[in-house]
Parts: sequence; C-alpha cells; structure tokens
Amino acid sequence: MNPRPLRPALIRGAGFYVLWVMLTGDNPTDLAAGVVAALAGGWASLRLLPPGPSRVRLAAFLPLVLRFLGQSLAAGADVARRAFDPRLPLRPGFVVYPVGLPNGPARSMFAALMSLLPGTVPTGSDERAGMLIHCLDVRQPVVAQLAAEEAVFARTMDAPRDNG
Repeated sequence: MNPRPLRPALIRGAGFYVLWVMLTGDNPTDLAAGVVAALAGGWASLRLLPPGPSRVRLAAFLPLVLRFLGQSLAAGADVARRAFDPRLPLRPGFVVYPVGLPNGPARSMFAALMSLLPGTVPTGSDERAGMLIHCLDVRQPVVAQLAAEEAVFARTMDAPRDNG
C-alpha cells in the first residue's frame, strides 16, 4: 500500500470521528456507528477533494483565529449598534472586492470565512472575477478590511495570490 494517501485518510477519518463523538456523546452503540460514518466520510472526502499541495501553516493559524474573533466581536457590536440606533442610517449595498486568491479551495474557504463576519456576505462574482460583497454600509472601508483579512488568510494557508 502506498503510504502517501494513508496520512490524509487517517487525519480526515480521525477528524470525522472526533466530530461524531462531539455530536453524539460516548454511547458505545453510537461509537461503533461513528467508526462506519468516519470511514465513509473519509473515503468520500478523499474522492471529492483529493490531497493537494495546499497546506495550513499552523504558526500562522493562531493569528488568523485571534484576528477573526476580534473582527467578529467588533463587527457584531457595530451591526447591533446600527440596528438599534436610528440616528445611524444604514447604506446597504454591494462592493466589488478584487480577491487575489486564485479559483479553488483556498478562495472558497476565504469566501466562507468572510460570510461569517457580521455585516459582509459574499454573493457572487462580477465580470472581472472580483467577489461581489453585500455590506451594511457601502461608505465603510469594506474593501480595505477584506484585503487585510485575505493577507492573513493567505499566510495561514500558504496560498499564492494573484495580485500581491
């Protein structure tokens, strides 16, 4: 057996099994079903997303998590303040963010990360392959904030960027 695919299979299977235990508890009957589910999930994930050259830099992951938590708290407070203070008018609309990540898993993960931040939602692409972002206030520096988030994300994922 080729040892190269064995490591990703073990990592993914273990991850699925841990998720199973977190969701179902430690009932022995459920644990046996979890092994089957983890094996099936691991097999499917390897078929749908084979291991590739992309890798996560763990030393850069902690700053990404800390930045994300801080940004989430600040953005959540801003959204709540705007929702409850009628003197702060919302100017919802769309901005185009010229994402530097190439199409693929890293770009998709970045879009998913952006969707978790309050006040911004990726909604699609424009004709020049920029990301169309819905935001609560188009007067805010949304593009600059997303560029900073993308830079931290790209360092974490060790992902190449098209524009810098």
